[in-house]
Amino acid sequence: MSGENEATSSAEGNEITAELKPAELEREWEKLAERARSVHSIVKMGARTDLGRIRENNEDKFDFFEPEDPDVVANKGSFYAVADGMGGHAAGQIASELALKTVVKAYFADPSPDVAGSLQRAICEANALLYDAAQAIVERSGMGTTLTAVVIRADEAYFAHVGDSRAYLIRDGAIRQVTEDHSWVAEQVRRGALSPEEARFSPFRNVITRSLGNMPCVEADILAEGLQPGDLIILCSDGLSGSLADDEIRDLAVEKSPSQAAMDLVDAANDRGGTDNITAVVIAVKDIVGEDAQPTQTHKRKLFGLLR
Repeated sequence: MSGENEATSSAEGNEITAELKPAELEREWEKLAERARSVHSIVKMGARTDLGRIRENNEDKFDFFEPEDPDVVANKGSFYAVADGMGGHAAGQIASELALKTVVKAYFADPSPDVAGSLQRAICEANALLYDAAQAIVERSGMGTTLTAVVIRADEAYFAHVGDSRAYLIRDGAIRQVTEDHSWVAEQVRRGALSPEEARFSPFRNVITRSLGNMPCVEADILAEGLQPGDLIILCSDGLSGSLADDEIRDLAVEKSPSQAAMDLVDAANDRGGTDNITAVVIAVKDIVGEDAQPTQTHKRKLFGLLR
């Protein structure tokens, strides 16, 4: 996509970052929105959230919005998300619910066809609301939440991510984690200080390094993935990903309806002890239709240049 940060090579071999022009970026997004009038992903969604077997409150939430107006579908797509709240005195429940409600409303109220920019602005609005509430009310000090969302428009999925909830893509029998955890152990794995297996069982695995509501400003990771018929997208809280290995998640999700897959995933995490709240949203891409529909690239693209 021409809106990404593009690097070109000079005669000396040095990389030069191409200048970003907002007007050109907006025109590119408008072209994508126009294409979305004739290309559609037909999806089916199932979701489940569960208290688990240890916690007294469920601080996990999920939400979605699938517009029917063709203009809204072309401009904004369909929205799905999970959030995992944190904070005492029920503050975590308030944070996850308020964040999702705010992001959904702010995203669809933004008239721009710029999906990445709209997602970032909506997340910033939710973050500011949570931060102000945490500062104003003593009982809500430390209130915050993760957020992992996906917007499906035409044959593309746009992921927005803050925290250690996750998004997975299952394609042709292989599972891949799309998002990167914003957590202390994940950073240690990326640096080579911990192995993935050590990180799974580390006593510090719940220490997250980025969340909504903790600081005055937050930057979400925004990523784009091309979709293909047969793809499965899974959004989940760490109550699921911390209990089941990636291959186990894949095996429980494939060749089932999204509702059955979500139920089986949550039940399996409970069978492993249910030590945390558990949430799974499963989105199956049944088909992609339209004159311009073509196989898309499988790799993810990080849309740094589209955030503003």
